[in-house]
This record gives sequence, structure tokens and C-alpha cells, in this order.
Amino acid sequence: MSILNVEHLTHGFGDRAIFHDVSFRLLKGEHIGLIGANGEGKSTFMDIITGKLTPDEGKVSWAKNVRAGYLDQHTVLEKGRSIRAVLSSAFDFLFEMEAKMNEICDNMGNASPQELDAFMEELGTIQELLDAHDFYLIDSKVEEVARALGLTDLGLDRDVADLSGGQRTKVLLGKLLLEKPDILLLDEPTNYLDAEHIEWLKRYLNEYENAFILISHDIPFLNSVINLIYHMDNQELNRYPGDYHRFQEAYAMKKAQQEAAYNKQQKEIAGLKDFVARNKARVATRNMAMSRQKKLDKMEVIERSAEKPKPEFHFLEARAPGRYLFRSQELVIGYEEPLSSPLNLEMERGEKIVLTGANGIGKTTLLKSILGLVPPLSGRVEQGDYLNIGYFEQEMPPDIATTCIEEIWQEFPGFSQYQVRSALAKCGLTTKHIESKVKVLSGGEQAKVRLCKLLNRETNLLLLDEPTNHLDVDAKEELKRALEEYRGSILMVCHEPDFYQGLATQIWDCSKWTTRLV
Repeated sequence: MSILNVEHLTHGFGDRAIFHDVSFRLLKGEHIGLIGANGEGKSTFMDIITGKLTPDEGKVSWAKNVRAGYLDQHTVLEKGRSIRAVLSSAFDFLFEMEAKMNEICDNMGNASPQELDAFMEELGTIQELLDAHDFYLIDSKVEEVARALGLTDLGLDRDVADLSGGQRTKVLLGKLLLEKPDILLLDEPTNYLDAEHIEWLKRYLNEYENAFILISHDIPFLNSVINLIYHMDNQELNRYPGDYHRFQEAYAMKKAQQEAAYNKQQKEIAGLKDFVARNKARVATRNMAMSRQKKLDKMEVIERSAEKPKPEFHFLEARAPGRYLFRSQELVIGYEEPLSSPLNLEMERGEKIVLTGANGIGKTTLLKSILGLVPPLSGRVEQGDYLNIGYFEQEMPPDIATTCIEEIWQEFPGFSQYQVRSALAKCGLTTKHIESKVKVLSGGEQAKVRLCKLLNRETNLLLLDEPTNHLDVDAKEELKRALEEYRGSILMVCHEPDFYQGLATQIWDCSKWTTRLV
């Protein structure tokens, strides 16, 4: 049974086309991985099918009474609401039914016999729906999901505005899972999730009976939960049965066939053009030449697939620093409350250290305390000599109003326009991306703009906060290669073992010193 039909979808932003005549059908129980390079339109596609965005052309139709749940990269939680309130809002439709049931009960006292029969029938229907959705077990269901996602230890009465990015993602995910929609739409759900909760989500999706569409660049996670791939590429959407590795094999074969067909046709075109040029002036062969020309005119020319610009990352290196990059003495990090026990940490030149552990325990706060952006609650951090630090933040400000060119020019005012464009192009951004406002770019494209700033500054110590979030597969592979080649030192927060294995010289498990229960 078809849950969702998308027919002849065409959409773009300004002169930048995203989709052209795309059609798509989702069947009951399908577990789909939606993949493609950064900026190909995966999140835009989700916005269109959920009605957040109106396409330029095409039709989106859902089956009747289908409830879709969407985990969006950019959802904002309102200040003043507790974790419990947000999770319980998954059952708002049931609370509305209960209110309707109470209203019917109030009206029954003054009803006629005929109205009473109608009221009793409606009351029975509502009661059946409430029972079917376990309405009277809502509190225990909220507690169960909150416990599974590590939210109960934060305190369910805590204001969601005080949560870290990862904790907010868990709350939104918990609300979505409690809603039990007929279809789950998940946009990068593992961003900011730690390993333990990624495993829990993996188990949940494997047992999930309904359909879901998952956008993810975390290939091991993707492969563990999906049975079908849809690939967004060159304004098209193509279907591939199986997991990501099966897709890679099929896509490589398809590209090879297209290239062979293109080369064969180009050879034929060249031969026909040569024959026409040599024979159209001669009376004896003019008719044959005209026949060849007609064949050329009617020929449907095969277009060669446009190759996506692949990023090339090379970090500029400053002079070597002193032996010790930083030392902390009885350092307690945090804001109003401590996030750590007293820390005596040190990092030496040449080390590449990864910080791991659950969300909200202070990994980002530690980076900012080392940089001096967040003052410690007690103790101190001593930076070493001759440090040139490069810092990669998780996100850009949501109200950013600059274009990509302006962002880089602000950072490097001495660059010519050619140098700015060249620097952004090396990060895998096309001309149309480069001239766009940063806020309209995808999460992965924004990450490439932030990396561009880092790559063009001489550094000998990189502090990287979740640098792989939103990046597509090619960009992640290139970033890992560049970090392995980098002769400076690295202190990095990362939740992807596949990325830091073979790169890290040490792994610091921050859960060993945190004061926060997660």
C-alpha cells in the first residue's frame, strides 16, 4: 500500500535548481535511506513532503489518515517548557479526545433519547481510541522513553532552553517516538547523539514496524537500519534496493555504463560530422551527407553526468609550539553549576586527542574553557608558548546574514576575490553556493564554510567540536585524510568511532570526570 506519492516534483532557489521532474513512492513498512552530497536537496525534499515548503511544480499526496512525524535539524524548543511537557505533547491529540469526551458527558444530562444514543456511540468510539493508544499509561510511557534516552537523569522538570544541542535532539526524538506516527522522517538523527543512544536508536528502528525515511551520512548506522536507498544526485532521485554498499556497487556500474554509452555516441557523432563535412559539397555524395545530417539532427544526445566538486582539505601549519600545549590545575568547568570534578589535564605537542562521552557532560565547555571563552568555576588553565589555535564550532549563529564570500572576506580581508572563491571551491562549494547567503545553505555546506576559515589560517593546534556533523561521505573521508596528514596537534570532540579510529593517539572518556548524570 502506498503511503506517500510524489509526482513530477520540480523545485529550486533563485537560479539554483534542486529537483527536476522527480517522482517518488513510499510503501508501507519500507525503511529508506535518503542519501546524497551536501546541498543536493535532502532536507528540502523533507520540507516539501511535510508541507513546510511549496514546490515550484509537482504534486505531493499522502494516504488518508496517515500521521507523519518529522525530526528536523533546525527545530527550536520554546523557553519555559519542561522536558516532561515537550514529551507529553506527543499525546496532545489524545488529550483533545479526552476533552471532547468530557464535553459529551456534560451534554448528556440534557440530551433527548436520540441525541443520547448518538452521544453514547461517539463516547464508545473515543474510549476505544484512547484505550488503543494507551492513554491511561501516558506517564509511564513518557518515563520509559525518557529513561531509554538518558533524559530522566537530567530531570524531567528541567527547562528545555537550558539543554545542550545533543540533549535537545534527544528530547525531540523522544517526543517523535512517543507519537508513534505511521511514518518517521528523520533528518540526521545521530548528530549530537553519543554512542550509547545511537545503539538504542538503532535497536528501536530495527524493531519499528512502520515506514521511515532517514537522512544520514553515518554509513554504519544507516546500513544497520535501512533496506532501501534513494539517491539524490544531479536533480534526480533514483531507487536502489539494499544497503549503502549495494548502492555503491550499482551506482558505480550505472556510471560506467553511462560513460561507455556517452563515449560510443561521441565517437559516432564525430564520424557522422566528418562524413557530412567531406561529402556535402560533392554532387555524387550529397544525398548521403544529407541523410547523415538528418540522423545527427534527430539524435538524442547523451549528456555526461556533471561531476560533483570534491573537497580538498589542506591545513596550513604554523611554527612548532612549546612541548606543553596546555595544562590545567584543579580546573572545574561549568556555568552556574560545576560540570566536572577538579581536572589536572595536560596535552603535549604532536598529540591527537579525542573527547568522548554522553551529551551535556561538558565536552564543548572544556574546549571553550581551554580557549578562555568560558571562565572556570575554579582552578585554571595555562596555555603553552607559541600557540596558533584554530577552533571549529558545532554550529553557525541562526541569524547569520552574510554570504559565503562575505564570511571569508571578513576573516581574511587581504584576500582578493579570486582567492576567496578559490578557497571556498577547494572546500567543495560551487559558484552558486559561494554567492548564496550562508543561512540558506544545508548544514553540510555551512560546515564547509567554517572549515574554509580554519584551513586558510596557520595553526599548530586544532580544537574541533563535532567536525563530522552534517558532512557527506566524501567530505568526511577527505577531512580524516587531512587531519592524519596535519603535523600539528588536535583536540577533538567526536561521536563517530569510524572517523577517529587510526587518527587518535589518545581517547579521553569525559564521563570519568563529569559531575553530571546522563
